[in-house]
Amino acid sequence: MPLLKNDTYTVEDIYALPEGKRAELIDGQIYDMAPPSPLHQELVMELSATLRDYIRKNNRPCKVYPAPFAVFLNQDDRNYVEPDISVICDPNKMNDRGCNGAPDFIIEIVSPNSQRMDYLTKLFKYRTAGVREYWIVNPMKQTIQVYCFGNVEDSTQYSFDDEISVGIYDDLKICITDLLK
Repeated sequence: MPLLKNDTYTVEDIYALPEGKRAELIDGQIYDMAPPSPLHQELVMELSATLRDYIRKNNRPCKVYPAPFAVFLNQDDRNYVEPDISVICDPNKMNDRGCNGAPDFIIEIVSPNSQRMDYLTKLFKYRTAGVREYWIVNPMKQTIQVYCFGNVEDSTQYSFDDEISVGIYDDLKICITDLLK
């Protein structure tokens, strides 16, 4: 839910928030972030580790960054997000504050309060910013919505029991149920 103010916020307002308060900035509006659940954190940990291990084993140039991690999506002062997991393959996008521009792959873990943000607002922002692949993992429904935004755009829904191919890699498949055992 956005904080109420008639003015437009900037990244400076995000950095001025009290210590420990997390929020995102989308088109100049600040959205509070609720603390994650244990299952949310377990999913972030297992997915991040799976991606990191694959990247290391296969000598890929990408790096995995779990939240909290700053992504300045449009390289402006009106958009700042903290995806649950960001995979960035271009080291030139990185600086000491985070990622400037679109990560290659983003995963968001849905919470009861973030559904509208993850399925609508962020889907649009990530697609238009140039994210190549976006997963929305919904523990409440045990589904994963996968969006690929390459030359051919595609969207497919999977269950936690399905083996899902990671679009930015030819040979990586992930099954959420297997990660949670």
